[in-house]
Amino acid sequence: MSNISPIIHKTRTQLVVEALRERILSGDIQGGEPLRQSAIAEQLNVSRIPVREALVQLEAEGLINFEPHKGATATLLSVEQVSELFELRAMIESDLLAKAIPNLTDNDLDEAEVVLAQLELAFKLKESVASWSELNTRFHTRLYQAANRPHTMEVVNGLNTNCDRYIRLQLLFTGGIPIAEREHRVLLEWCKKRDIEKATTLLREHILHASASIKKLVAQKIKS
Repeated sequence: MSNISPIIHKTRTQLVVEALRERILSGDIQGGEPLRQSAIAEQLNVSRIPVREALVQLEAEGLINFEPHKGATATLLSVEQVSELFELRAMIESDLLAKAIPNLTDNDLDEAEVVLAQLELAFKLKESVASWSELNTRFHTRLYQAANRPHTMEVVNGLNTNCDRYIRLQLLFTGGIPIAEREHRVLLEWCKKRDIEKATTLLREHILHASASIKKLVAQKIKS
């Protein structure tokens, strides 16, 4: 039995991570709101240990802060953070795509197209909002993987996790879905044509346009 306990324990921690992450990303838990370990443990019917471990993981993802005398709180929306995260994404992802395009196989492109079709379907369903960022990331990742840069991909995945709630805000509140759909389709076409310059230019603009609209939205939400 001693071999089973850690697996159960890890699963509980992961369940708490996923539950809290979803509530923070959806706005159910607001920025600055304290996260009481005892209350969370009671709501999710777990001990405090997986809750504490989940909070540590969410801190690493940039979704919560540990503050003296306050404990854990959900991170506040920040215009400065949007600028930094999305500028980093624009630099790193356009470089990754440039390295990936010469290595892309027809199978890679077919798989990217399948994911894009799933994303376009999810965009039509408000109840699928939780899957938007995951499918968006999966589409981009499918195009980048051919670069064979696993450490860079880890950095990109971390940036995407931190961008997740901002991307959801943009798509939900700024009418960004039609633009995202159009740009994704065009990006895939440039990749199929192996046009590195046009694909990377579009990707960079795609990320920075998103950043500009998110910054406006975050500034409004901070004022209100």
